[in-house]
Amino acid sequence: MATLREAQKQQTRQLLLDKGLELFESKGYPATTIDDIASAAGTTRTTFYLHFSSKAELMSELITTVDQILTTVDNPPLSTVVELGRRDLVRAWLDSKFDQWQVIRPYILVAHQAAAGEPQVADKIESWFEDVTASMREGLDRAGRFSPESRRVRCVLAFGQFEFLSRRWFLSGWTTDREVCLETLTDSWCHLLTDEGEPAAG
Repeated sequence: MATLREAQKQQTRQLLLDKGLELFESKGYPATTIDDIASAAGTTRTTFYLHFSSKAELMSELITTVDQILTTVDNPPLSTVVELGRRDLVRAWLDSKFDQWQVIRPYILVAHQAAAGEPQVADKIESWFEDVTASMREGLDRAGRFSPESRRVRCVLAFGQFEFLSRRWFLSGWTTDREVCLETLTDSWCHLLTDEGEPAAG
């Protein structure tokens, strides 16, 4: 019986997340209320608060979902791609992320909308950026590539380029041919992160 109750609880939580995302996308984050989300999920405000302390907490969990979508299929993971420093692996990783943009687009658009007025959401997005660049830095550290003081900024620049391109795509789609974007971004990442850049640290 406890297992059934837990399954029902998880089902309600997921329904609140799904309906929250739908409403954020259709009405906009600021205009969507907790009552709107609860009603769309066929439940009550009281039930909403059993699962989330606020609308911002629900949005933060949606951002966690994006991270899971992006990382669960990575083989090898990004830190290993950076460590190995092979162009074919860099290109394949970027190409796989381009493929996922359509899936995560609604999450990202509403996340940035929410971040404008919700410090908790803005912090979550910043933490996600820092986690990804830290993973990249870990790869450079393991490879012993570049001077230690330049490694973090190289990762920030590389991932910053990727994030900027993704935001442009979320708003406008491919205004430049996808293959041109992929090859150019791969070139830039290889210059910043692989042996095509400066020699390894001594």
